[in-house]
Amino acid sequence: MVQSYRAGGAFRKRGAVSRLSDLIWPPRSLLSEEIVDRPGVIEPALWGELKFLGAPICACCGFPLPDYAGAADLCAACGADKPAYDTARAALVYDDHARRLVLDLKRGGRRDGLPVFARWMAAAAGEAAIRADFIAPAPMHWTRLAVRSFNQAAWLAQALARTAGKPWKPGALTRIKRRKSQAGLSASERQRNVGGAIKASAAFKGKVVLVVDDVFTTGATLEACARALRKAGAAEVHAVTLARVVRPTDILI
Repeated sequence: MVQSYRAGGAFRKRGAVSRLSDLIWPPRSLLSEEIVDRPGVIEPALWGELKFLGAPICACCGFPLPDYAGAADLCAACGADKPAYDTARAALVYDDHARRLVLDLKRGGRRDGLPVFARWMAAAAGEAAIRADFIAPAPMHWTRLAVRSFNQAAWLAQALARTAGKPWKPGALTRIKRRKSQAGLSASERQRNVGGAIKASAAFKGKVVLVVDDVFTTGATLEACARALRKAGAAEVHAVTLARVVRPTDILI
């Protein structure tokens, strides 16, 4: 059994049921098949390979900028056409390791990493998580939800709300139109695909909202969420994701 790392400080005491469960189904690293000392951890060698996003980044969308950039600088895309959201942040660069974390959650329904992901995302969101009136997940159309049985964005939002001590509203945003999957679409195709498909379920006049999703690919889904919330009266809309695509070659998620 390897010694493993878990972000966020000391472990909480675990009950007898959890310890017995570990004997029957030994916990495995989030990034390998290695058996670790408890669920939701990563062995040191792979922990050191995770790429966390940090300054300098675009003050709006969080895209990595050159080392000489200032805290208020914008990327070329945001400078030319500012998004509907105020800020968007991500914990990790979407590389091979982040892809495994995301796909294990999204397609495999693996939940043991959620408390760790929530701490990473809270740190990435920073002031936006502190100021938010509530946290809302990017929505999934009910027909897709019926097939998959879960919305990974809702799992992340709930975990983040617990970590940040904020209420979360799973029904704040709804997909009113089912569109084809965003996977494999270009940036312009994603924007057209999600346009008009999302609406806010209530009036949120004057509220500060933090929207949660698993991956920032082109920003089309978060843009649609922000537009819907703005229309419902939100004063500020911020977004945070577990990972973010920073290379065009990684857009095919």
